[in-house]
Amino acid sequence: MESALDYHTARTLLEWQVELGVSETIGDSPVDRYSLPDKATKPKKAKAEQIVPAKPRDVDPVDIARRAAKAVTSLEHLQAAMAAFELCELKKGARNLVFADGNPEARVMIIGEAPGRDEDREGRPFVGRAGQLLDRMLEAIDLSRESSVYVTNVLPWRPPQNRDPRPDEIGMLKPFLERHVELVKPEVLVLMGNISCQAVLAKRGITRLRGKWDTALNLPAIPMFHPAYLLRQPQAKRQAWADLLELKAKLMGS
Repeated sequence: MESALDYHTARTLLEWQVELGVSETIGDSPVDRYSLPDKATKPKKAKAEQIVPAKPRDVDPVDIARRAAKAVTSLEHLQAAMAAFELCELKKGARNLVFADGNPEARVMIIGEAPGRDEDREGRPFVGRAGQLLDRMLEAIDLSRESSVYVTNVLPWRPPQNRDPRPDEIGMLKPFLERHVELVKPEVLVLMGNISCQAVLAKRGITRLRGKWDTALNLPAIPMFHPAYLLRQPQAKRQAWADLLELKAKLMGS
């Protein structure tokens, strides 16, 4: 196809472009740069594909604890099942699992609240000053944890700064406590402190509940002041002595 420009015109235009500094051509047809927009349109960024993480399957710690507790057939297996339970945050901050102490064939089972610093360090319930006071209280009515009393707590792990356990913590560990009582098969329960009454009786107000027999886990149960409370409030020891005599009378009459 013959060019629309004659030879001389084309050569004149080419020489003019050389004078302007053109050294090479990059296309078959010229581009009018003056007609282009001032700013080139930026390419749109492709939207990153939104990845929605799959929701974890809902976990019910109470149900898991209940199934784990139901499966055990001995105190040794129960202790191992509690040690393997990973859904309670208290375990992460505790030194030891505080399981139980005393004679598992005893007629009396004492349920305390939660481990304190001494219990957490030794891995046994009711040690330190509170434990020493409890031993003296039991001795006063001819009982002892070595022969006639078995002791445990509502919770096996110490709450941080000895705070009260939360209802969800009590709830998720209650199946282990219930199985504990079933395996020991005591004749009577002694619930020491508000937390014990809350967990087993679903009641609070130890000053109102103490000394009055109730039924818990199909057993006679009597609420009492916790020894740690008696150390802080020694004037309550007279009431505690009356409760101990009530316990002794119950054992003698049964």
